[in-house]
Amino acid sequence: QGAFTDAIRDQPGVFRQADGGTLFLDEIGELPLKLQVKLLRALQEHKILPLGARDEIAVDVRVIAATLRNLSREAEAARFRADLYYRLSVVELQIPPLREHRDDILPLAEHFLHRAAQRLGRPVVGMTEGVRQALLRFNFPGNVRELENLIERAVVLCEKTQLDEADFPYSVARSVAQSVASDASHAVS
Repeated sequence: QGAFTDAIRDQPGVFRQADGGTLFLDEIGELPLKLQVKLLRALQEHKILPLGARDEIAVDVRVIAATLRNLSREAEAARFRADLYYRLSVVELQIPPLREHRDDILPLAEHFLHRAAQRLGRPVVGMTEGVRQALLRFNFPGNVRELENLIERAVVLCEKTQLDEADFPYSVARSVAQSVASDASHAVS
């Protein structure tokens, strides 16, 4: 309270909220260098200095961080603090992109379809075989988030009980058509 204009009450920061538990830091590779210093200090000393406070507070927080960037390379190029990288990389998990595990595409699409239809109050209950094949052929540069957004968009636009190709953006149809054409040219050669 009073740390800045309109700060009318105390608000616990994310480290205080996560005290005794886990804090998930998404897209850690985007964190500016100035804030990396503060995060490193909090991780090393297990203490934070809340905004406007005079005394540090001890915190016990497990940190899980995610990024699309290769932090090892970013540290080598001095775009990410090497000491913070080593502090965070105690256990490193590499999750392959969706295009590398295509068996997950249709179950995820079904899940997103049912969730979006229920949340949006839409009568959509499935998708055509053409949509299934299109999803399996699409490259998903935006990974699972892109699949989720494509399905939600299609559910919003769908005027039937099943999603069909017309409910998806042109980029999906174009990518699938290019993939089919490429497959056909390989089959001929």
